[in-house]
Amino acid sequence: MSLISSLLEDNPYFGAGFGLMGVGMGATALRKGAQIGMIMFRRHYMTTVEVTCKDKSYNWLLGWISTKGARRTQHLSVDTKFVESESGKISTQYNFQPSVGTHFMNYKGTWIRVERTREQRMMEPWETVQLTTVGKHKNLFIDILEESRQLAMSAMLGKTIMYTVIGTDWRPFGHPKQRRPISSVVLDEGKSDAILNDVKDFLSSQNWYRDRGIPYRRGYLLHGPPGCGKTSFITALAGELEYSICVLNLSDRSMSDDRLAHRLADAPENSIILLEDIDAAFVSRESSASMEEAYKGLNRLTFSGLLNAIDGVTSTEGRIVFMTTNYIERLDPALIRPGRVDFIDLIDYCTRSQLREMYRRFYPADSDARADLFAEQVVSTGSAVSAAQIQGYFMFYKTSSQQAIDNVHRFKPVQ
Repeated sequence: MSLISSLLEDNPYFGAGFGLMGVGMGATALRKGAQIGMIMFRRHYMTTVEVTCKDKSYNWLLGWISTKGARRTQHLSVDTKFVESESGKISTQYNFQPSVGTHFMNYKGTWIRVERTREQRMMEPWETVQLTTVGKHKNLFIDILEESRQLAMSAMLGKTIMYTVIGTDWRPFGHPKQRRPISSVVLDEGKSDAILNDVKDFLSSQNWYRDRGIPYRRGYLLHGPPGCGKTSFITALAGELEYSICVLNLSDRSMSDDRLAHRLADAPENSIILLEDIDAAFVSRESSASMEEAYKGLNRLTFSGLLNAIDGVTSTEGRIVFMTTNYIERLDPALIRPGRVDFIDLIDYCTRSQLREMYRRFYPADSDARADLFAEQVVSTGSAVSAAQIQGYFMFYKTSSQQAIDNVHRFKPVQ
């Protein structure tokens, strides 16, 4: 046995084999140990936060990184936006954001690794931003996200954002609009204040609803002829409340019962849901057979699906829904019953008081007597004129109030 052992020890190939095997095993052990050590180190001594493109703070974070974080990086992607000035003029603004890849930034003395990734999922791009730092810095990331939110909100200060459904998400539509003063929309006496006070009362009555077991949501229906200010008032109301507006198109062929329920449930916070021309999507079940196809709709959305989305078991709390229609008689009674629509108001053709107030706003230097004269002359023609018609009329004679009074005969009486 000792002879065999001696022969093996003296064999250079055998010795080399044992040596190589030992080196390989040692390298494998070191590599495995390094991997385990890195995993343990990342788990206990590093903090990582991942923000996906589906999260509301994703665009906020990208904007903050571009402005205050990794602003010195030279690997950029472009985000083009349209900006509206105070005068209403639209200009183009090019914002640079860190491109896909790895970037480094320093925040409050702490170095942070920023990794932005992009891939394709379900026919849509999927992006993530991952922030990593050494140490337990959870509160640091909370500060970053809060700063990101405040920076985004400050950019939208004094503006109303319009959202629409694109794909499966709510996305901002167009450029943010300068908030319109609610006093600039002239409705008949008392109507504007009545709606505004009702909405404010609803927003301040959450505990009242909860204590009485009433679902905390409210629906409004504004009806009347076109051009009388229904949509303009809702836009001004959103600005007064500092809310955004989420426009839902029920005639969209891709709209289904499930999709509508999800979109109402995940609408941006502090927003008004607007269903314009609700009569165009569904008509009364009591209508003639020729209207049956219109009632069913051309899409996958059903009338029962709409009712369930508005006030069914899955409907969300704290929601404000505004509907508009030019033909209230076409609406099914089930749609506008209390609980689904709690406040109904007619926005009709201009009354004498509206005509007088609109004249004062367009010609503030004129006397009240001339405003009364204009209103009286329009009423005497027997014309049913909308606010849009009066506004267009004043724009035509914006340099001469006298011509506006002298040409009232242009309004044609109702046949």
